Amino acid sequence: MSLPTILVADDDRSIRTVLSQALGRAGYQVRATAQASTLWQWVEEGEGDLVITDVVMPDENGLDLIPRIRRIRPDLRVVVMSAQSTLMTAVKATQRGAFEYLPKPFDLKEVLAVVARALATPAMPVQPAVVAPRPEEQMSLIGRSVVMQDIYRIIARLTTSDLTVMITGESGTGKELVARALHDYGPRRTGPFVAINMAAIPRNLIESELFGHERGAFTGATSRVAGRFEQAAGGTLFLDEIGDMPPEAQTRLLRVLQDGAFTTVGGTVPIRANVRIIAATHRDLRQAIREGSFREDLYYRLNVVPMRLPPLRERVEDIPLLARHFLNENADGAGNVRVLDEEAMARLQAYRWPGNVRELENLMRRITALHPQENIGADIIDAELAEVSSSGAPGEGGSSTETLAEAVERHLRRFLAAGAGQDDMPMSDIYDKVIAEVERPLISMMLSATRGNQIRAAAMLGLNRNTLRKKIRDLDIPVVRGGA
Repeated sequence: MSLPTILVADDDRSIRTVLSQALGRAGYQVRATAQASTLWQWVEEGEGDLVITDVVMPDENGLDLIPRIRRIRPDLRVVVMSAQSTLMTAVKATQRGAFEYLPKPFDLKEVLAVVARALATPAMPVQPAVVAPRPEEQMSLIGRSVVMQDIYRIIARLTTSDLTVMITGESGTGKELVARALHDYGPRRTGPFVAINMAAIPRNLIESELFGHERGAFTGATSRVAGRFEQAAGGTLFLDEIGDMPPEAQTRLLRVLQDGAFTTVGGTVPIRANVRIIAATHRDLRQAIREGSFREDLYYRLNVVPMRLPPLRERVEDIPLLARHFLNENADGAGNVRVLDEEAMARLQAYRWPGNVRELENLMRRITALHPQENIGADIIDAELAEVSSSGAPGEGGSSTETLAEAVERHLRRFLAAGAGQDDMPMSDIYDKVIAEVERPLISMMLSATRGNQIRAAAMLGLNRNTLRKKIRDLDIPVVRGGA
């Protein structure tokens, strides 16, 4: 049995070499070229079991090859690589029929895993979706970090389906931007996109807002009004802050999702619900379920495809790209764009960003409006962030709104970052070290609060008295009896 042959097309010689060696060691035959025309010749001649192609090549765009390959050899899988790590690249690759999209720089283990999966997946020829032309391709979702590349790939895969999506993430992470991208490049893109924020509507009006009402349904209902479900017919209904939906509205929404139809408030005639649902929340819905404030059955109806948007502090490598984008977007009337120096950018990357991307955008707007100089230094960033902190917004130094989990996460990131550059860091006992770091001050504080009374301290901690004594000894914690 002959070994599978992988066709590689990339104008970067080093990438062709690395891929050829890695695939060869994995047991594949490899043919590599720098030209799209050569790749196309091989495909026409019936060679290869899988294609790995770059997007930008000297003679042709790799994305334009995909539909042609799919037409003459629908069983041949195509994996796309690109240094243009944008949402549009991922969307185009997927909608033109690529099996997978990999951003550069790529991880060789991931490449080998994708190749193995592609070769093992039964051929299911599909007609690639036709992407509607757009006047511009500037996407609001910006970032080249690993976590954002994962988001792009999920969005790209969902553009060919009508599945319900649940987007979770802190305020300011861009949940509505993701919802709009899913709509704009999905099968319902020609229909309306209707958004409703559950937290912004009085509880007694939510059902009327969602499902509409008939004339005379309640005091003040002087005419029939279509609800958001009707307004979004044929398109997408975005239910923002779904965690703030009151229980009675949750029940009605669940019924609509189950039956596919609804009635207006005061109405009796069922109306078919012809919408794609995308929900979003910054709340922990599993905790809300445990507390009894959110229906578990509704959660599972909405959480068909979960998407978590990372906070900005988890993708600090995207901050320079985002900052420059917002500065360009907010250039003054004369077209003057502010430029951040290295120290200023370092300050931005060190900040915690409790307001996430929205907070960064507002800061760039403020700098453009208040600071006429073209070059923005660290002193301006320090002054602006200090102003934000003094006005009550939480910052890197912590605040009354920072939870214990957030504070622990912040310090753990520093701890791991400090050890990342040390080759002799004992990676096998990080758990024990971290637990010890937490246990020592906790036990010390309890002993101080009980004036050294170990029985009371053990009871407060929920520990056995002998267990507490052992921890005091192992952690070398001083005990001062009767101390303050």
